[in-house]
Amino acid sequence: MRRVGILADRNTRVLIQGITSKYGLSQIKMMIKYGTKIVAGVSPGKGGQNVLGIPVYDTVEEAVREQSPEASIVYVGPSFAKDAAFEAIDAGIKLLVIPTEGIPVHDTMKIRYLAEERKAWVVGPNSLGLITPGETLLGSLAPAYARSGDVGLLSRSGTLSIEVTRILAEAGLGQSTCVSIGGDSVLGKNPVDYLKEFEADQQTKTVVMLGEIGGGKEYEAAEYIRVMKKPVVAFIAGRTAVPGKRMGHAGALIAKASDSAESKRQALFQAGARIADTPWEIPELVKKLKGGDSGI
Repeated sequence: MRRVGILADRNTRVLIQGITSKYGLSQIKMMIKYGTKIVAGVSPGKGGQNVLGIPVYDTVEEAVREQSPEASIVYVGPSFAKDAAFEAIDAGIKLLVIPTEGIPVHDTMKIRYLAEERKAWVVGPNSLGLITPGETLLGSLAPAYARSGDVGLLSRSGTLSIEVTRILAEAGLGQSTCVSIGGDSVLGKNPVDYLKEFEADQQTKTVVMLGEIGGGKEYEAAEYIRVMKKPVVAFIAGRTAVPGKRMGHAGALIAKASDSAESKRQALFQAGARIADTPWEIPELVKKLKGGDSGI
């Protein structure tokens, strides 16, 4: 059976690590209401309990053996996130969503390295997760706004991922999958990796990429956009950011000229992306592309 959207759909079996934590509880309730197939939870020392009707296990290995989850959402603190991610990857989980903020960079680098070695996909850290509208919600990304359609959305900013999902839906533009890829300087997967997934996805017809100042991720994405068959609309947050001052995210800092919003906008423009000056311009640009307008 063909998957709807990218990464996850209604058939994806989901595990919650840290299921008894207060942080994740409201999001778990939201996911259950949305129809996410949560099959197990893990909380060391609390195996045998039930949380909201979900069986709890002491280890990921036990949960995988009993319930065969394919994806995990990691609701643990920054000092425990690496161990939790390693446990999931070692147990064979192929999709991890890590909402946790403040994970040390060297820990994220280790998570990314192991995930790449085991061919697992990590969304985050510092992520609101993903939603495939009408199918599944992994995290807290705009279930009240998302509507099924053919626009793929990826965003470094969690706040913008919610806002642009709402703006698209109100303009009558549904989404295939929306992903908050994370705001840290090191991520499990970079924007270009998501672009490749959307390019291969049969449902997605247009891609919206929301980037921001700091780092070189948007330049890597621009190189791939040059060869994409599907059109891309891009918005870069932080045009008024002061050099040397962090904008909010760990990775949103102008340390050199190439980190600036304007430099990234120019690179994406030259690669063929349509550039939005504000988030509210995005629907108009998407509609023009759908109508076959190739002018910039």
